[in-house]
Amino acid sequence: MTEQQTAAPAPADPAEAAPPTAAPPTVAPPTASPAVPDAPRPPRRALRAVARWTAALLVFGGLGTGTALAITSAERTDVPGLATEDDGRWEYPQLSLPALPAGSPRPFTDANNAEIHHADLRKLLLPAPAGATPDKTLDGGWVKPERFLAEYRAEDRDELDQILVDTSPRHIAARGWTMPDGTRARIYLVRFNSTAFATYVRDTLRLGFPEQPQLAGVQVTEFDKAATFSRAVQGVATYVHTEQAPHGAAHTRQAYSLAGDTLALIVHERPGKAEAARIPFHQTVILQNQLLG
Repeated sequence: MTEQQTAAPAPADPAEAAPPTAAPPTVAPPTASPAVPDAPRPPRRALRAVARWTAALLVFGGLGTGTALAITSAERTDVPGLATEDDGRWEYPQLSLPALPAGSPRPFTDANNAEIHHADLRKLLLPAPAGATPDKTLDGGWVKPERFLAEYRAEDRDELDQILVDTSPRHIAARGWTMPDGTRARIYLVRFNSTAFATYVRDTLRLGFPEQPQLAGVQVTEFDKAATFSRAVQGVATYVHTEQAPHGAAHTRQAYSLAGDTLALIVHERPGKAEAARIPFHQTVILQNQLLG
């Protein structure tokens, strides 16, 4: 509200405001000088209106502030217009990188040109999400090459076995779990003696191409075009495939991630006619890549 609206300026003295005129030919006998009238007061009705508008503005201003604070402090799902629909992602625990041996750099830093993972490989495995039933045979510890080879169909195991013999991986760590909808998740981390060995395995297995070895029970896979995060994590290259329809007894999504000296295999397998959900699978791959990067 402007100053002109809040207080009307008092009019000038009438004697000063009136323009001079010629004196009349006769003058009436002098009488008592009338008192100069005070400045006119604003009508009471106008004052009441101003007061009402001021009070209304204060009330609406207070209500507006209160609403803003309520929306700011409330959860998005508590406000209908801001509600976020559940997209099916899994609830993973807070992630943190494991401690390194004294003086050891992390991979993909200037001090680690060899891109070696010095952390305990088992601590680089993604933990199971909330609601999962852990796989007792893949509990986050070390596994033998035979367990890793069992993930593949029988006709591909001999070639894979020979590759592992030639490259002699240092360690294989694995974790698995089952979700309430029946989806089975498995993650293998295979660490080699150098980045050159890991890259050799990737190239020999033709990862990322249709000719790559197939997992047990999988018919035909295709490149997952919805996966746009192949190099979202520095130093980590990812190759994501999904099983084509019609699938067999289960639908499988799989991804390989090459991170320096370590090759990861990530699998989501859902029995039945429904496909393994895409969003939680991509979520699993991205989080595992972040731990490796």
